[in-house]
Amino acid sequence: MSRFTAGLIAIVVIAVASFFGFTKANPFASPYELQAVFKDANNLKPGSPVRIAGVEVGKVKGVEANRNGTATVKMEVKDEGLPIHDDATLKVRPRIFLEGNFFVDLHPGSPSAPILEEGEPIGPTQTAAPVQFGDLLAALQSDTRSDLQVFLKEYAKGLEGRGAAGFNEALRSGGDAFRNLAIVNQAALGNEPTKDVQRLLQGQGRLSRALAADEGALKGLVSNLNVTAAAFAREDVALEASIPALRDTLRVGRPALGSLNSALPSLRAFAVDALPGVRSSGPTLREALPFMRQARGLFSREELRGTARELRLQIPPLALLNRRLVPFLGEARTLSSCTSNVLTPWARSPIPNPDEPGNDNELVYRQFNRGLVGLAGESRLSDGNSSYFHTSAVPGINRREGSITVRPAAPADLGNQPPPRRPDVPCETQEPPNMNAPGGPLARFTSARDSRKLPKLPSKATQRSALVKAAKGFRTFERTTLAGKKKRLERDLKKLAAGARK
Repeated sequence: MSRFTAGLIAIVVIAVASFFGFTKANPFASPYELQAVFKDANNLKPGSPVRIAGVEVGKVKGVEANRNGTATVKMEVKDEGLPIHDDATLKVRPRIFLEGNFFVDLHPGSPSAPILEEGEPIGPTQTAAPVQFGDLLAALQSDTRSDLQVFLKEYAKGLEGRGAAGFNEALRSGGDAFRNLAIVNQAALGNEPTKDVQRLLQGQGRLSRALAADEGALKGLVSNLNVTAAAFAREDVALEASIPALRDTLRVGRPALGSLNSALPSLRAFAVDALPGVRSSGPTLREALPFMRQARGLFSREELRGTARELRLQIPPLALLNRRLVPFLGEARTLSSCTSNVLTPWARSPIPNPDEPGNDNELVYRQFNRGLVGLAGESRLSDGNSSYFHTSAVPGINRREGSITVRPAAPADLGNQPPPRRPDVPCETQEPPNMNAPGGPLARFTSARDSRKLPKLPSKATQRSALVKAAKGFRTFERTTLAGKKKRLERDLKKLAAGARK
């Protein structure tokens, strides 16, 4: 080997050794590559350190912008910073107070979580960026500063006169408040934390998109919220007085909420049991739709609604008729009672007939019909202009005298004296006529033993008034019915005339 060649090789070896000595690069090593998505990279640059608990374990290799406004940061982590788990978190932090020289603060995650595979990115939900001083100044606008002043003023008013003691007294209820807040936060995770929170975020995203789509409505919402808050602010005295009532309400409502919480397991079990029925209700509802359509047509204007309209016109006169029929029906009841208690027993009583042993003790209703047989054979003995006709009654045979006679004999006054009337005694309280009693004008009707138990007959004036009211009711009902029919006929004629014109 010549001196030139040996010198050139020596220069190259020294240059390579100096490069690796100063850069501390190891070409034979394969560092762990980590990717994370940040909402704001905060001027991270290649070469920015990656630290775990203040110890540098890697460097930033590159920063790439994404289309959705985020940034993907690629990092190399040494073996000292491994392993990295799925729940690892990363934060961009400044190395000096006034910003600048940012680094990535890496928390490798909990040991119980699975190990993150190399190249798998960490999402923006597990990364964070520091609040810039400009963002802080932008957040503290005039209205925000005034609201903060009002809050501090009201908080100082609440602690006025008590100082630290009042603050300590407020902290006594902090345990219950934070415990209940923790319960609420735990319940907000849902039964499936890995899915329910995602569904919640998706729903909030749809809500935000809907609000952003209508800026006018969003401005109105903010304005109305401002008006509502101002209305509450004007009623600060009433709000202050309502706080004790709210405390009492919570004291009373806590047992009720406890009962509701106790009922939730049963309600949850019922919901689980009801799911099969709800799932199978689809075919049932589809089959029920034709019936619902028919039922909706049944309640149309031409069907039941028209019937209801006609009934609305007819029911008031019918109700008036019912009220006026009450006295008439009272008279009908009296007539029915008289028929059942007096007339029917009398019609079924036997008639003694000593002249005809074979026809003795025949019932009244049978003998009465036989007496009318002669009417079928009436004949006029004079010209047709006479108003009289002659009939023959059923004769009786007097076996002792051999002649035909008719019984019973006429009264002593030849029938001019009617039986005595008792208008003060109701017919239903009288005894049936006694067919064995002696005849003549001196026969009298006697009242029954239970005459005091039955209502007294109304007077003739009351009976006449009841009949008049019943007649008026019938006439009113008839006029209303005819008026309704007339209206329907006129409406149909108008429709026919309109159709004829078309």
